[in-house]
Amino acid sequence: MDLFTKNQKGIFMLTTVFWTFIATFVLIVSGAFVGEWLMGPYFIPAIAIFFLLGAALIFFTLKEKVEGTLKKFLILAGGSAVLFFISVVLHNLFYALGTVTGHITLLKYLTGTFDVAFFLIAVIVCPIGFLVGVVGSIVLFVKGRRR
Repeated sequence: MDLFTKNQKGIFMLTTVFWTFIATFVLIVSGAFVGEWLMGPYFIPAIAIFFLLGAALIFFTLKEKVEGTLKKFLILAGGSAVLFFISVVLHNLFYALGTVTGHITLLKYLTGTFDVAFFLIAVIVCPIGFLVGVVGSIVLFVKGRRR
């Protein structure tokens, strides 16, 4: 797995997207804990940029034909960002649908089940997948640079 002797321009784009992806995540997390500047109108664009960088990470990983475990970690990291955004949208959609159809018992429980399932995916599964993918990718990037 000699990642760094292939197409240098493509590898540069992949690593640039990866580190920008991580920097965006750090910005979102620090803004949520440290200051109020990220709340309100700035939060949605930050999450949208995170989603787009995750999709770009998957695209460049597949385009550059990254092989082995690094490919799995990069796709896991990017896929977790994409799945987080999709799960949040579907959670809100099913919550709204459950509110509208709350008087129909079967639909109330069905939409409530999907609402909770997508919430748990967004809150538990995606962050774990993201952390595993990012840490694994960083470790393999560092090992690849040493060779």
